[in-house]
Amino acid sequence: MLAVGCDGGHAGGILRLVQPLVQLDNVTLAFGANQVLDDVTLSLSDGGCVGVQGPNGSGKTTLLRVMATLQPVTAGLVTVLPLEENPRQEIGLVGHRAALNDLLTLRENLEFIAALRAIPSRDVERTLAATGLSPVASRRADRASQGMRRRTDLARASLMNPKLLLLDEPYNGLDDAAIGIVDRLITNTRDRGGAVVVVSHDPAVLARVTQRVISL
Repeated sequence: MLAVGCDGGHAGGILRLVQPLVQLDNVTLAFGANQVLDDVTLSLSDGGCVGVQGPNGSGKTTLLRVMATLQPVTAGLVTVLPLEENPRQEIGLVGHRAALNDLLTLRENLEFIAALRAIPSRDVERTLAATGLSPVASRRADRASQGMRRRTDLARASLMNPKLLLLDEPYNGLDDAAIGIVDRLITNTRDRGGAVVVVSHDPAVLARVTQRVISL
């Protein structure tokens, strides 16, 4: 059994009693005879940040998909953003592959998200600038480098202002200058009262940006 609690802590020296943004109770997931998650229990409250590590095939990406409400479980209880009317709209998932439309430019990919969420166009331009994408914003996604695509996917998550941010190896494919983009995204999400889950193979990264680390 794997159990972990990760809360935002105290505010102004007063202990806050809040409903967790994410609650997994004895979650098990199997694909046929292959058991991917085994009796996982996890609690994550507002302002919290938990890291997830483990060898390849240990279920790290699957765990993120469960928390993103994209993957049903075999057994156990999954509660995600219980106070939100439409939880999935408040979840930002940045996976191994950038979630971009290859036929759109980098700017158009962000404009599409902005249109869906009634986000002002000035926020798109501000996000492009903050992620260093303004000079290449008119480049079509399928002609952009891996680093540009990763920056655009992070820009997409930033533009969404998610309540729950799920990051799968977010520093992969980024140059040193882009590391701050991920750090700011994590910090801004927590400062807004959201929660963050970071998957990484790098213990030093998890020690630096998360409050607690679990191993699968």
